[in-house]
Amino acid sequence: MSNFSIYIPTRTLFGSGVVKELHKQPLPGRKAMIVISNGRSVIDNGYLERVETELKKAGAETAVFAGVGANPLRSAVMSGAAFARENDCDFIVALGGGSVMDASKAIAFMAVHPGDVWDYIHGGTGKGEVMRNKPLPLVCITTTAGTGSEADQWGVITNDETNEKIGFGGYDELFPVLSVVDPELMKTVPTRFTAYQGFDALFHSTECYISKTANLMSDMYALTAIGNVAEYLPRAVRDGNDMEARERMAFANNLSGAVMTFCSTTAEHSLEHAMSAYHQELPHGAGLIMISRAFYEFFIEKHVCDERFVRMARTMGMPEAARPEDFITMLVKLQEACGVADLKMSDYGIGPGEFDTLAKNARETMGGLFLANPCELGHADCVEIFRKSFR
Repeated sequence: MSNFSIYIPTRTLFGSGVVKELHKQPLPGRKAMIVISNGRSVIDNGYLERVETELKKAGAETAVFAGVGANPLRSAVMSGAAFARENDCDFIVALGGGSVMDASKAIAFMAVHPGDVWDYIHGGTGKGEVMRNKPLPLVCITTTAGTGSEADQWGVITNDETNEKIGFGGYDELFPVLSVVDPELMKTVPTRFTAYQGFDALFHSTECYISKTANLMSDMYALTAIGNVAEYLPRAVRDGNDMEARERMAFANNLSGAVMTFCSTTAEHSLEHAMSAYHQELPHGAGLIMISRAFYEFFIEKHVCDERFVRMARTMGMPEAARPEDFITMLVKLQEACGVADLKMSDYGIGPGEFDTLAKNARETMGGLFLANPCELGHADCVEIFRKSFR
């Protein structure tokens, strides 16, 4: 496709040390609700204190909400929205990884809307209601290179009562007004999570590149991100203090988030969301890695976009690539280099008896992404992808 439409209104500060520039930026309110995870990392590493200091220097009061888990739950969103109202917060600061930023978008929305967040979910058991009021403004300060959520207007929320993990948002008003991408805040991410997050960023771009919605602009973003992940993720995994690698991964991640605002990922994400909806301890990136080889092999065997797989293989470091299968070679090589080639579904309690349920859940909750696949991917095909991926 040649046609595209881009609207990314987020002001982005990028580079090592830029968090120290936060106090110089125009803030969208006077009292910030700082959203962090329910873990200790941003506190123990001093990131929360640094951000609070910057906000106070800018004249903003703060209130901290530490209630977001690895897969942000509907209940956490509702608790956060109530917290924002009770503390009279007029803007949100998301300090953390993709889960925190995703939850913060839904919190910003629900702070000014009645009912339950699932009333506004489109898909599954969601009621599909539309936005009525302008959400609270959002500032994102990302501490990971994975979801690209600092660059887009989407989040993913889990309803643990119904085992549904569904995209939320899509409204222009949910774009962050400001995003701070400081690789220095990513140095402390543990090795395996650096790998998981890096592959999440990679698959955002590989999916967009083979998507039916791919276009001239998305191709540029996606290929640049793919090349940076292939070259720099193994270095970031080997040495978390390699600041060139951290910076390039932060760049790739930001591109991979932005590309999803004018292109669409495919059903690889739908399939993984089903996996982690039922098994919330499964990191999203790890689940994607588990199913990635079988997922891409399906389309390679159909020969629906051979030249695109060849181009990705070349971008990933095989200039002589001439067959679509070369992409699988480079994908496996990258997984081996990052120590994640042998991840097992069974280690997270996933068994063959679930494959039919997971395939059905993927289509019912995130069926829209199936429309972006380069060719038809049926229910039986999804089950087979899970079966081939199982260890």
